[in-house]
Amino acid sequence: MIERILPPPVRSAHALDDPSDAPLFPGEAELVATAVAKRRAEFTTVRHCARTALAELGIPPGPILRGERGAPIWPRGIVGSLTHCAGYRAAAVARDTEVTGIGVDAEVHGPLPDGVLDLVSLPEERDHLAALAAKHPETWWERLLFSAKESVYKVWFPRTGEWLGFEEATLTFTPDTGEFTARLLRPGPFGTLTGRFLVADGIVLTAIVL
Repeated sequence: MIERILPPPVRSAHALDDPSDAPLFPGEAELVATAVAKRRAEFTTVRHCARTALAELGIPPGPILRGERGAPIWPRGIVGSLTHCAGYRAAAVARDTEVTGIGVDAEVHGPLPDGVLDLVSLPEERDHLAALAAKHPETWWERLLFSAKESVYKVWFPRTGEWLGFEEATLTFTPDTGEFTARLLRPGPFGTLTGRFLVADGIVLTAIVL
């Protein structure tokens, strides 16, 4: 599904479950040695997806380790993003000569837990979501907001090496085009970012490609 909101330079792969034969590479197993089985499985599968996508760019399989704040360490000349939620894992990658940043996120389509919306949104965003919900009640816009802000962070952090709080970007959605705009509220390399979103088969997907 993720490929539906990604432009042609980006290669992607996804999985709906965890294949039993997906391997961990040297260095990866140590990262999840003490993790519970569920966490180990999703870690393994999303890296399997990444290697599948990288193969389309001619990149041989190898370990995908974690850097600062858990960000994936990509092969030289590659940018990318990983995501996973219950029932869906995905990876998106591209050459840095064609794309300078990728942020993707997947979430289960449903309401946020009680109290979370107030923590991740600004008052004007809550007003915007209420207006969207009045016109499009079939969509959990609060979950889309959360997902889109995750995609914003995944583009922001590799470029800046700095944390970006949920309150430091304000988002608007355009249902007719399946796009969203993020206005950054702190100094940095981006003033605004534009992304795309999709709700399908019980999953919310968002993506930003620079």
